[in-house]
Amino acid sequence: MPKPKVYCSHELFEEARKILDATCDVEYWTPAERPAREEVLRRVRDKEGLVCLLTEKVDEGLLRAAPKLRIAANVAVGFDNIDVAACTKRGVVATNTPGVLDETTADFAWTLLMAVARRLGEGEQLARSGNWKGWNLDQLCGADIWGRRWGLWGWADWPGGGAAGVGLQHEVIYTDAVRAPQDAEKPVNATFQDMNTLLAEADFISLHVPLLAETRGLFDTPKFFG
Repeated sequence: MPKPKVYCSHELFEEARKILDATCDVEYWTPAERPAREEVLRRVRDKEGLVCLLTEKVDEGLLRAAPKLRIAANVAVGFDNIDVAACTKRGVVATNTPGVLDETTADFAWTLLMAVARRLGEGEQLARSGNWKGWNLDQLCGADIWGRRWGLWGWADWPGGGAAGVGLQHEVIYTDAVRAPQDAEKPVNATFQDMNTLLAEADFISLHVPLLAETRGLFDTPKFFG
């Protein structure tokens, strides 16, 4: 029996590639740049499977171009690029990879928070510009994170959040469409608040919501100064 044909719009890590290659006849996209839309449509024409990134749209146009397609596997936590209803209508299974970047996202959120608070970006630009003339007492002092109130717009269940909360002695307040369970709030010292309270009381605000019609343009000048 011939192996099912799969188009992969990017190269995979070795472990994943071994698994896929063992059961499928895979065509990989290897150039550094992302494949053009026309290229993707051409290559999926005779394929039963598609492994793609967020940069590839799996919509009616692609589904029409790939009548044999049975699965669209999105290597991403989100699936904004996939028309799930259209896939369901045509019997195409759509998958994503939830949870794989939870710890990574938490690490990066902390990194950004500390970089903003301590003005690291400004300091790096100053050092690289050649205009830095020396240190001064109040130069790029920034703000302490220790003991401050962190506002989350959108609940984020941070791995290791409890330990970090103890170490930095910070308080977390958050707002979301649905309140998180209390047993999830307690380890990170989190308190549910309404949107206006969060904006008024948080020292730092971190945004953790999907990009939807109702969240687009969520923050504007009046939110902070109105």
